[in-house]
Amino acid sequence: MIAIAGGKGGCGKTTTTVALARALARRRDATPLAADADWDMPNLHALAGATSTPSLAALGDAASPRAVAQFVGDPPIGVLPAPTGEAEARQARTIESLRDRTRRAPVLVDCPAGAGRDAARPLRVADGVVLVSTAAPASLRDAAKTAAMAETLGTPILAAAVTRTRTVPGGASRLLGTDRLVPVPEADAPLDDQGVRRASAELADLVDRSANRTPVD
Repeated sequence: MIAIAGGKGGCGKTTTTVALARALARRRDATPLAADADWDMPNLHALAGATSTPSLAALGDAASPRAVAQFVGDPPIGVLPAPTGEAEARQARTIESLRDRTRRAPVLVDCPAGAGRDAARPLRVADGVVLVSTAAPASLRDAAKTAAMAETLGTPILAAAVTRTRTVPGGASRLLGTDRLVPVPEADAPLDDQGVRRASAELADLVDRSANRTPVD
């Protein structure tokens, strides 16, 4: 399980989740799953072209994540939307259940922004994290807090995406705690943009290479 996390809302976490899932789908036999753990501001399903139900809440019935997921796009990815009206305590059990029931394909989890408990839960159970930040100094500083939280939880940083830029700012590697950084260009329709697709493929390569050193579902 791979957490997609950043400290600031609007930095491109959800877009990175979908784009990276598609990039992994192009290079693997098993179709990746993308799950929305941002229960307060769920929009992964809309961006990916899925509906809001069935959602992660269906995993409480001991269903297989692949049976619950909606497979959309080309190449297809399996989308698991965030449930609505669920108690905060349920989130931890749901994310753990998702991890425990997925072994064949990579699972990407779109995490809430910030450094609160809701953001820490997916990081705690993930095998690794991909950090997401814009090139703005404030966004990088917020992502650095996420990196520090991941380190505290013992979750390795697999790579980082620096969005809406063609170059990685100086000092970003030191702030984020990794030299595996990929600049992702700005685009009006990023999921259809060739530059974003190339950057996502590079990010997928870094994730795969990191996964050879870190066990990832």
